[in-house]
Amino acid sequence: MATGTNLRTYHDGQWHDGDLAVMKAADHGSWLGTTVFDGARMAHGLVPDLDRHLARVNRSAEALMITPTVSTDEMIAIVREGLRAYPKDAAVYIRPMYWALEGGDLGVAPKQGATGFCVSLEQIPLAPRDAATTLTRTRFRRPTLDCAVTNAKAGCLYPNNARMLMEAKAKGFGNALVADAMGNVAETATANVFMVRDGAVFTPIANGTFLAGITRARHIANLRADGYEVHETVLSFADFEQADEVFLSGNMMKVTPVTAFDDTSYQVGPVTRKAHDLYWDWAASSPL
Repeated sequence: MATGTNLRTYHDGQWHDGDLAVMKAADHGSWLGTTVFDGARMAHGLVPDLDRHLARVNRSAEALMITPTVSTDEMIAIVREGLRAYPKDAAVYIRPMYWALEGGDLGVAPKQGATGFCVSLEQIPLAPRDAATTLTRTRFRRPTLDCAVTNAKAGCLYPNNARMLMEAKAKGFGNALVADAMGNVAETATANVFMVRDGAVFTPIANGTFLAGITRARHIANLRADGYEVHETVLSFADFEQADEVFLSGNMMKVTPVTAFDDTSYQVGPVTRKAHDLYWDWAASSPL
């Protein structure tokens, strides 16, 4: 079932209106979870970092031992063709996907060169600028590279994220602040996380347990260019209890303010708003 509306699907060399069925029951991706995807956005008539998102889906495929079959430039052309069917002011989620079609050794490893590919487009609105969420702890943690494919944006990782999110929802919070195997903060169940203290910005250092996102990197670059100190470092839950502001960073909503972490409350502060404004100012000047 789709999350958004007005879906279009690219498969087998052409665009189709609607949510097209593209996988079969015996596809390796269907029964053994060899699927990868990425997410880009069209909003305000802009498609920021489209090339980076499309390049990353190919890297994710390689990490999951799936053979990528479409170059970044080819994907850009496919996506732009598909977006022409939407109004210029539409907010569209852009999702390229690969999956393994056949099994190789013992049926478990994906067979090289046997790859499915599609792109799904669907209209999903951006949240209002100050629409906020809340965070709580979760007993579930981010895995490490030796036990999960954490260097890919892979579908098989998301059931663990769903456990985190549903636990947080059951406690009355919007999202979960998640630890890595060492007990340090990694990210949330659905997005990277930033905190602000005394005017400086902090975010968990990439340590292989979570994807250091494309939008995260863009916020770091934008804030530094605007004169902010931005530190990628080891952060604890106690650090977040002492923060002045907290916000989430992800492709779906770009910047999401946080107003509470368990019993700690925050205001939607000036740095959070600045990160939002800097992002869209940058996007308006981007050639893609």
